[in-house]
Parts: sequence; C-alpha cells; structure tokens
Amino acid sequence: MADRPELQKAIQEIVDSGFTGVQLRVHDERGEWVGSAGVRELGASAEPPTDGHCRIGSNTKTFLATLVLQLVAEGRIGLDTPADDYLPEFGLDRRITVRMVLQHTSGVFNFTGEFYDDGTFAPGIPVTGKEWVDNRFKTYRPEELVRLALSKPARFEPGTDWSYSNTNYVLAKLLIEKVAGCPVADEVQRRILGPLGLSGTVAPYTQQEVPEPHAHAYYRYEEEDGRQKTVDVTRQNPSWVSGGGDMISTTQDLHTFISALLGGKLLPAPLLAEMCTPHPKAGYGLGVFVQDTEHGGTIITHNGGITGHAALMYSTPDGSKTLTAALNYVDDAAMSLAEPFQKATQRLVKEVFGGGRTERTASTD
Repeated sequence: MADRPELQKAIQEIVDSGFTGVQLRVHDERGEWVGSAGVRELGASAEPPTDGHCRIGSNTKTFLATLVLQLVAEGRIGLDTPADDYLPEFGLDRRITVRMVLQHTSGVFNFTGEFYDDGTFAPGIPVTGKEWVDNRFKTYRPEELVRLALSKPARFEPGTDWSYSNTNYVLAKLLIEKVAGCPVADEVQRRILGPLGLSGTVAPYTQQEVPEPHAHAYYRYEEEDGRQKTVDVTRQNPSWVSGGGDMISTTQDLHTFISALLGGKLLPAPLLAEMCTPHPKAGYGLGVFVQDTEHGGTIITHNGGITGHAALMYSTPDGSKTLTAALNYVDDAAMSLAEPFQKATQRLVKEVFGGGRTERTASTD
C-alpha cells in the first residue's frame, strides 16, 4: 500500500474538528490506500476498523436507483411512465413520473421534515431530539411514511423544480417490490450484492444491529430538565428512514459498487448516461450528484448521514478513481457538525480529485 501521509493528516484533521472516528479508502493511479483515525467508541482508545460496517444513509438511494434502472432496462418499468401506474394505491399525482421520483423533481413532501426557502420548517415523523431517541426502535411501514407525506401539501407542481425528499426513495423501494414481486433486500442481493460479492452490505428492514466490526454512533439531546444527554444509537430500527437511507455497508463494498456501476457493469450505457445527467438546480441525476472539480473534471457522488453515522462515496465518471469513507460522530438536533463535515469532505475531495465542491451536509439525507 502506498504511503500517503497527506491522507492520514486529512482524516486526523476531521477527527480534530469533532468527529469521533473516520475510515477512509482511496483507489487511484497510486494504488489503494486505507486508513482510520479517532476512536471506535467514546471512552475507549481503539481506533475504528479500517473496513468496518457503517450505516450509509442516503448512499442507499444510489443502490435503489440502480435497481429501478435495471428494471427499466428489462422493459418492466418505464422511466417516463406515471409512478401511479405501478403504485395505484396511493393516488399519486398522475404527472409524477418514475424519473421525477428518482431525480427529486416530484414535489412530494419529505416525510423526515421539509425545510422551505424562507427558513420555515414543516415537521414530518420525529427525527430529532428526545422524541427520536425514545422512538428509535419503532417499526414504520414504508406505506405509512408515504401516506404521511401525501397528507401534506406538495412542495411544487411535478417536474417544475427540484427538492430533496426521502419520500421519493420510499416510493422507489415500493415500486421495485411491486414490479419484482419480492422484498427489496432480495432484489438488491440478487442483482447487485451477489454478482459484485458485496458481503459487507445489508439492506435491512427492521434489523437493529450493525454487524461487527463497526464503530459506534452517538446522539446528544436535551432532557426535560434541560440537561444534555449523549446516548449510543448504533443500534436502531432503520425503518424510520426506509428506502431513503436504511442500508449498511463498508468502504470496500462502496468502492466496489460505485466503481462497477460507473464502469458499466450494472447498467446499459444509455441508462448510465441518464443516471449521470444532472438536473441544473442541484446537479442531481438519478440517484447520484454530478459535481465539477476546480480543474474542469467531473465527479459522481452520493453522501449520506444518519444519526451519528455518515458515509462518503465519490468516483470519477469511469469508476477508475474512488474515495469512500465512513464517519462516526455525536449527532444532535442542531446538526452542529454539518459545517465541519462539509469542510472535511471538501478537503478530502480536493486531496484525491484535485478540487471539488460538496452540495449537502450530514443531515439525515
């Protein structure tokens, strides 16, 4: 393995900025580099494993978008067909197409809460504070999350704007299950995990455990008496975020997945091109962000954060150079680490790809 002191320094700086632990994997023209910094759990001295399991949050969306596009390739789903044709039970607006669901242009309310441009916030299910901590083992059915979202006003007319909504990917999950006739976990195993040998990746529904080895995730909240309390939230029931971000993986598996996807091993070239064609507002394709680097290059990425866990997944458009990482931290309702997270990812991207910009923070996205 090549000696990369600049990468070790970069992940140490992330820990110094407030994160409990970082695992980083880089594949580029200099070979493979893996490293970790920080601690596996608070109060202990052991470093995080270099290839531990981590909740990957919204990187789940890239897996689900790939499954939908594979079904499109087989002629079983139409990308520009109304989603209502496949999921008639919800009474979706007939103008919402499958493409709009994957690209976040459907306008459907985000069930984890909606931030509006004027600074107001419309809550969905409890995803912060003591209420989330107390509910973290509750099972939500995906249909329940969709119905809650549809009971709220749409954010905009379908196809007229862009807004990130976890609801879109719960719809994508239900769409896959309806068309394939089996749970999404079975389909992701058959189509992606099995063929690529991704033995460290899990698509859970209500499973609470993160497989060993893993670093720990934490959440800090305020008790009724005003005291701050920090709890270990590594164990939780991820059904509250469902297709929006419930999967578990490793930096090795994320590297293998994004490299194979962009290398053309999972989708026909025309559909891969559709996936990587960005919406002008946020640079979002179908389940991936498309970003420009400072030196005129392009990177394909999705990051995810879910209460104390975060995962990074970046690649060149041909899959030849990748950066994947797992971060652990003490999360809170104020998202105190959002800014350090953004700075940290920018620093890593610049180090590996020669400069880039990140669009999103470590919220439950």
